[in-house]
Amino acid sequence: MALEMRGIEKSFDANRVLKGVDFAVADGEIRALIGENGAGKTTLMNILGGVLQPDKGEIVLGGTTRRFHVPAESIDAGIAFIHQELNLVNDLPVYENLYLGREMRKGAFIDHKGMIAGAQEVLSRMEIHIDPRTMLGELDASYKQTIEIARALLMKATVIIMDEPTTSLTEVEIERVFRLMRTLKAQGVSLVFISHKLKEVLSVCDSYTVLRDGEVVGQGSVQGVTELDLARLMVGHDVRTEKLRREMRIGEEILRVERLGYEREFRDISFTLRAGEILGFTGLLGDGRSELFRAVFGCTPGYEGKIFVGGKQVNMRSTSAAYRAGIGYVPRNRKENGIIRDMSILHNGSIVTYGKISRFGLIDHKRERADMEKNRRDLSIKMGSMDDLITSLSGGNQQKVVLAKWLSAAPKVLIFDNPTQGVDVGAKEEIYDIILRLAENGVGIVILSSEAQEIIRLCDRAVVLYHGRETGVLEESELNEGNIMVLATGGDIGMIRGAKEGAEAK
Repeated sequence: MALEMRGIEKSFDANRVLKGVDFAVADGEIRALIGENGAGKTTLMNILGGVLQPDKGEIVLGGTTRRFHVPAESIDAGIAFIHQELNLVNDLPVYENLYLGREMRKGAFIDHKGMIAGAQEVLSRMEIHIDPRTMLGELDASYKQTIEIARALLMKATVIIMDEPTTSLTEVEIERVFRLMRTLKAQGVSLVFISHKLKEVLSVCDSYTVLRDGEVVGQGSVQGVTELDLARLMVGHDVRTEKLRREMRIGEEILRVERLGYEREFRDISFTLRAGEILGFTGLLGDGRSELFRAVFGCTPGYEGKIFVGGKQVNMRSTSAAYRAGIGYVPRNRKENGIIRDMSILHNGSIVTYGKISRFGLIDHKRERADMEKNRRDLSIKMGSMDDLITSLSGGNQQKVVLAKWLSAAPKVLIFDNPTQGVDVGAKEEIYDIILRLAENGVGIVILSSEAQEIIRLCDRAVVLYHGRETGVLEESELNEGNIMVLATGGDIGMIRGAKEGAEAK
């Protein structure tokens, strides 16, 4: 085995996070490490990375027992950790990013020529065709992931830990990263793949280990294993896959958009949303759905077209205008746009409503805490003190706090941009239940998602976009992956309905 972790235990005060975990990766193996948020995955990998020390257990690397007191010792031993938040500088060329902090020198001068040659060598080994002198900011997200991996190889890493590497990538970009992972596997590099996307686990991994409540509850080859099998191990019970149902009380129109457009991002988009309705928007790379709803939420004041809320036209010149009109927005990139990392759970959960809970410029802190406590109960947010930093929470619970912020504002319309991005199976189902409950209470819901199953399970109907234009609206009975893909690749709704009529005629 390239790496073995034996009997790893770790506690924080009275909280036992790891309870005798065994974990191993062979040479040239891609092993998935999966589990719900809070299962112990990050703690286990932080021990391997020298960030934390185990209370008990040992690490065996290449047949030698090791103990890493600081991250530098783990790195020197050939272990590289690639986090979700890439540690790269967009304003530097690729080769300088690769050698950042470890620049080659000739005397007192930096050896740029040597670094370019070294960068070219490692990129060629990875079968990646990028000019090392290219500015990093010119590359898409998957190539930035590639540069992080190349930097790991320059440090002579034999074990690479990839933490949610595909969270912000498109399908095309994901496949590019997977090709690279398979290339490294063929060269004998061992990879640990941490992901909540079980379809990806089965696609790219050789084996899996599942943690639940700090214990290994399942492991083995991915051969013959299904997504449902893995999900069941993660949460300890069967996971729903059927269409999600609720008590339908569809009311009057609350949002109408007429021929909305903005430069080349999206053009001529029209739709309506009624109270209690769940309307989906989906498509592929460059479909424009996020850009469209950034305009609806007041982030793009120079749009063309008209926006009506409650039958009245509103000029969405700012997010404040959208808020006053009763529109809320839960963004796709929680860590960059949803939370304020150096603020508490309480302040993250109430910041939108400061205007409502203030008088003469003074915040009513008693009401602020009461509102947050209600949201904690209603949303089942798992946390210690509400005065703890938001970063103390798991990804799923951070997402619930972002949602709590908007629930306190009592919006008429709530827009969810990839609502379950980066959260585990159990938290995903909890968020779905919250969305259904909001719809039952008359809130108009918009779901922006690239996951076809999310659209199919949640939505009453869905608008499909292709390169910023609408290609069709699928009613609930028409929502399936085939129809979504036809429209998402530029097909026409008439093709779908024509084929259906032809099949019924036979």
